[in-house]
Amino acid sequence: MRSKRDAPVDQMGAEKCYDTEAPPEVRRYQVLISLMLSSQTKDQVTASAMQRLRECDLNVNTILNMDDEILGKLIYPVGFWRTKVKYIKQATALIQQEFGGDIPNTVEGLMRLPGVGPKMAHLAMDIAWKHVSGIGVDTHVHRISNRLGWTKKETKTPEETRRSLEEWLPRDLWSEINWLLVGFGQQVCLPVGPLCSMCLNQYTCPSAHRSSPSKIKSGHLKSPGDPHNSPRNKLGSPTPKVKEEVSEVPPSCSTFQMTKTSQQDVSAKEPQTKSGLSSISTAKQGIEVKTETAEEDEVPSLPSKRNRRKRQTK
Repeated sequence: MRSKRDAPVDQMGAEKCYDTEAPPEVRRYQVLISLMLSSQTKDQVTASAMQRLRECDLNVNTILNMDDEILGKLIYPVGFWRTKVKYIKQATALIQQEFGGDIPNTVEGLMRLPGVGPKMAHLAMDIAWKHVSGIGVDTHVHRISNRLGWTKKETKTPEETRRSLEEWLPRDLWSEINWLLVGFGQQVCLPVGPLCSMCLNQYTCPSAHRSSPSKIKSGHLKSPGDPHNSPRNKLGSPTPKVKEEVSEVPPSCSTFQMTKTSQQDVSAKEPQTKSGLSSISTAKQGIEVKTETAEEDEVPSLPSKRNRRKRQTK
């Protein structure tokens, strides 16, 4: 089911987002940044953010000299982008000060960087340093491994899943397992409503049809040996259509001038709108881009208990 490698991760994953013609230390740094941006973010959004950063000549010195506000506008709308701006700046400063401008070449060293956990560290070692130090377990690998019963008992965290998988999975498969299950999770074994009826594992998977979109009668299922039972014959494309998350066209690097003077000119000419969003005119592209201001919350606040009581009384 993954032989064609046509899932989003295959085209826009961390191993596809760096500049292959850049110097080795720059390539490794770009791999790390793409991994940091990918957390809680779809591959399509991460790839777009990386493209904008690369247009600004993404390297250690560029990020250290870039204003936080500009960095935020370039990576928006990745998940938790404000927090990632802080982590990227702190991690880059540490890379420059303690590692000579190159990312650490050990899992322990990588995990010293702010915002880098075990999953990112193992994937960075594999992609950037070509050294398999462990299995990179993200939400897809964690979910599918438990659904397939690949862990001795149900695991609660990705780190527990990693240790359980490494106990039995041959080491020569540690590098492959991440992209294999991530793509499978993007196309078939979805987080909500998995396409069990189109999965070739439906007769052996202990979790088959438990969370499917609709119950399927056993009489309607074809035998595993039926060639017409292939998901390729039922789906025109195994990759579900992804709804666009952002209606505005993201800014390019040419939108911004990297001097404080130009930033003051822009802020003076472009007043804030009523909704709390600042508008930046993109003269080159002839578009208007809206970005969130620093005063907005990461997650909308919920109404207080007192307000909820008033609503219920009314």
